[in-house]
Amino acid sequence: MFQTFLFYFFSAILLFAALRVITARNPVHSALFLVLAFFTSAGIWLLLEAEFLAITLVLVYVGAVMVLFLFVVMMLDINLDRLREGFWNWFPLGAAIAIVMVIEMALVLGGRYFGLADMPVPEARPAGYSNTKELGRLVYTEYVYPFEIAAVILLVAIVAAIALTLRRRRDTRHQDPAKQVLVRARDRVRLIPMPPEPKE
Repeated sequence: MFQTFLFYFFSAILLFAALRVITARNPVHSALFLVLAFFTSAGIWLLLEAEFLAITLVLVYVGAVMVLFLFVVMMLDINLDRLREGFWNWFPLGAAIAIVMVIEMALVLGGRYFGLADMPVPEARPAGYSNTKELGRLVYTEYVYPFEIAAVILLVAIVAAIALTLRRRRDTRHQDPAKQVLVRARDRVRLIPMPPEPKE
């Protein structure tokens, strides 16, 4: 009974935080609500006995990614009025996609195989059971090829992001190491002999 109460409590906070992420006017507030959504998601993971995933969600997303987002949002001078200019132009398309997603989720959750009444109760784990060890065994045995494919896709995404944001300015001065190595001292430095001046 207490676990059911915690589940609905975390779920309500998660839905509220996710709604505020897309409706908040200030980008910093949206990022902070996203942090709240990650924390409540970690709480739901803990209820499902997935401790490693919960800690990873907090450490990686809240501790690293969201801190980076907050720094970027706070350091950039974002013009909020300009961001809201095309909202109503894209609203019909966004609403149509949202309706399709709601219908898909209703079909999945209301289906014969995914009904809440048919969900089995998880078996009790023994005392020496390690969630991290079991997850590592599955990732590196049964799901090793999808794991490697996901790693390659992320690497391609990183390289593509760097290539798209790399801009060469024409007014900057670049150095050519090959030309610097070929330089000789007598071509760059000229020694001029000067006779010493007599003392008065």
